[in-house]
Amino acid sequence: MESTAVQATSTVEFRITGYAHPDAQALSAEVQQEYVRRYGDPDETVMHAEDFEAPAGLFMIAYLDGRPVACGGWRAKQAGPDGLRDGDAELKRMFVVPGARGRGLARAVLHRLEETAVEAGRTRLILETGTEQPEAIALYGSEGYTAIRKFGIYKDHPLSICLGKELPAAV
Repeated sequence: MESTAVQATSTVEFRITGYAHPDAQALSAEVQQEYVRRYGDPDETVMHAEDFEAPAGLFMIAYLDGRPVACGGWRAKQAGPDGLRDGDAELKRMFVVPGARGRGLARAVLHRLEETAVEAGRTRLILETGTEQPEAIALYGSEGYTAIRKFGIYKDHPLSICLGKELPAAV
C-alpha cells in the first residue's frame, strides 16, 4: 500500500500482512497487555489467522520508519444471533503502540480497513470495545460509529460497548 508522510522526518507505510505475520502477533500480544492493564484480563475472543485472509478478512500493520507501530483487521460475519447480518465485517485488534500515539495512525488504519471492507463487498463494520477505552470510543464516534445490539462473548459484560457503521456501496 502507499506510504504517507506523518511528519517531515517520519514516513508511515501500511502493509496487508495477515494475522499470522510475526509483527501482527507481536502487536496482538501488546494489545492483550493493554486489555490486562485496563480490564484485568486479556480478550478471550477466539482469533484464527484464516479469518483474516481474503476474501473473508484482512489484517494490516502500519510501519513508522520501518517499525510496526499500529494494526487492525476485519473478519467477515454472517447473519446470526444478536443482530449480526450477512455483509457485516467485525473490526479486531485496532491498536497503536504508546510511543506512536497522537499521530493519527488509528484513524488512518481505520480508514484503510473501511476502504478494504467496501472493496470486499462488506456493507457494515461492527466492533466491540469497552468503557475503559475512551480513546477508542471517541475515535469511532467521530467516524460515525453508533451503538448497536451487543454481540460476542462479552455481550453481557457491563463494560462492553458494541458499535457499528453502515458502509457505502462499492463503486
